[in-house]
Amino acid sequence: MVSIGAIPSEVNDAIGTGVFRTFLRQFRKNHLGMVGAVLVVLIAGIVLFAPLLVTHDPTRIMVGPRLADPSLDFLLGTDQMGRDTFSRVVVGGRIPLLVAFASLGIALAVGVVLGLIAGFGPRWLDNMLLLIFDTIRSFPGIIFALAIIALLGPSVASIIFVIAITSVPIYARVVRTQAEALRSSEYIAAERSIGAGTTRILGVHVLPNVIGPLLILVSMDVPAVIAWEAGLSFLGMGVRPPTPDWGSILNDGYSYINQSPWLVIASGIPMILATLAFTFLGEALRDIFDPKLRKDL
Repeated sequence: MVSIGAIPSEVNDAIGTGVFRTFLRQFRKNHLGMVGAVLVVLIAGIVLFAPLLVTHDPTRIMVGPRLADPSLDFLLGTDQMGRDTFSRVVVGGRIPLLVAFASLGIALAVGVVLGLIAGFGPRWLDNMLLLIFDTIRSFPGIIFALAIIALLGPSVASIIFVIAITSVPIYARVVRTQAEALRSSEYIAAERSIGAGTTRILGVHVLPNVIGPLLILVSMDVPAVIAWEAGLSFLGMGVRPPTPDWGSILNDGYSYINQSPWLVIASGIPMILATLAFTFLGEALRDIFDPKLRKDL
């Protein structure tokens, strides 16, 4: 016999399983979303298992095969120092993805907290936070990044810090808008009337309503962050040599494009594939979470 106390948890588990199955069923119908998901898994797998896939030491300088064309020994040729381009591209994907997930993860966590505080806090605090958000967003992104990196020095940590700071207002505003809209709703008033605290209201009613839009934003922002990191490395403001990185490889390829185009091709294709992968994934999530775009309603 099932106890009364066990019923709510079983019901919640059933509801959660049903929602997840519905999500998977809708996601499978989106072909571009499936392509994006496969590409994301493929790119992540290559980056995670890079030490097992490389054929040469990505930082080893070889005098003989400089700017060599692709061959069985060097699948994507070599750079101006004789380093294996394939190994450098595979290992170099770690830093862009690390920067993307670390910076956006920090921005998402901080943005959710600040957005909830702004939406459910006192009006003076809301106005102060909005002023801070607008101030951060008013600076041109590239100028702000160059200024911070000039002060802190070129490094992965500096890039993560810059991107996280500039992304916090975006996520915070999304959460604040949703929280403010729900704050005066009837069912929130009913929850308060039966003694529900602010923590329960935020956790049960507000956060589930912002998860969908936040996931869409994060998946759409990953390609932009990868481009940011590659651009800063291209300008010499990112990771320092000899650490391989898509942006620095692209810079080397641009400098020696007349002698060999393979460096530009080898570094450009992964960035294009990553951009398409996360864009397709974000579009699929948007179609699922936005009721106006749902085809099954």
